[in-house]
Amino acid sequence: MIPDGAYDADIVILSLERTEETIAAIASACAQTGVSCHVFVLDQGSCSASLARLTAAITGMSNVSLLVSGSNLGVAGGRNLISNLGHGRAIVGLDSDAEFADQLTVARMVAALDAEPRLGAIGCRIVRFADGRDDRSSWGYPAALAASAGMCFDTVTYVGAGHAIRREAWRQAGGYDARLFFCWEEYDFCLRAIARGWQIRYRGDIVVRHKVSPGQRVGWGGDRWFYHVRNRLYIERKLGRSWLSLTPRIAGYLLKGMRNELAGPTIRGVRAALTMVPETTKGLPIAGRTYCMRNDSAHRGGVRRRLMRDVFSRLAAESARR
Repeated sequence: MIPDGAYDADIVILSLERTEETIAAIASACAQTGVSCHVFVLDQGSCSASLARLTAAITGMSNVSLLVSGSNLGVAGGRNLISNLGHGRAIVGLDSDAEFADQLTVARMVAALDAEPRLGAIGCRIVRFADGRDDRSSWGYPAALAASAGMCFDTVTYVGAGHAIRREAWRQAGGYDARLFFCWEEYDFCLRAIARGWQIRYRGDIVVRHKVSPGQRVGWGGDRWFYHVRNRLYIERKLGRSWLSLTPRIAGYLLKGMRNELAGPTIRGVRAALTMVPETTKGLPIAGRTYCMRNDSAHRGGVRRRLMRDVFSRLAAESARR
């Protein structure tokens, strides 16, 4: 049921199997207090048994709407679909294997957006559900800022596991680019929001708990790395970058791909990016470039500098194997 009348936030959750975790995420969303919410859940291809279990779990919950796509629309396409169904002034994203740290988490998200009229989106601190330590596999910011995980700072993206977007910023920026499917969709959205004068902030004092193993490392499998390479190059092309100017970045991806035995997915990602012709190519305005330089590039160093780090890292690894 699509809600009528005014309310504060839409909480959007994508589901694909992981039924028990999804049910727990929905329960966490429904337990939020101090704020009026509606929960939208989109199942993107779970088996009939999982879908039946999910449907039974939300029966009788008037503040939860379950939609079924029948196929995987991707993170970008799926979030577009259910985010556009609601009309809360904030859109809160929660991964299906995550929960809010407490019952006031969403209220703090909404209050943070309400307090600053030009704040377009906020990213939460993502911690491991098991032990409360920072989930490094969900750190989407410059490594130099990792020591500031408990603090707040302006940034150019957020991590999808737990975030909130002002609906007006969502509307102006046009939501996610569904062609991205998975990986970098938050960054692409934020760039378009920044181009329109919105700010993005990381809030280390607003926490989401993510169900990952304490010993888990970032798993750069073939599919994930393929999307990582393809989508990042596509976004750069959307910003008006020439393929010649992207040569250092492509070289860096090839080097990382070889180092991690992912040369094949790297080459496929580059080739796929070549076929993704942007509808428009428009660089950031001066204010947007200054914002990104101050809040991201200044903490990372240039592409060439990172490429040299990768070169020396690979040479050291090869030397150690000899």
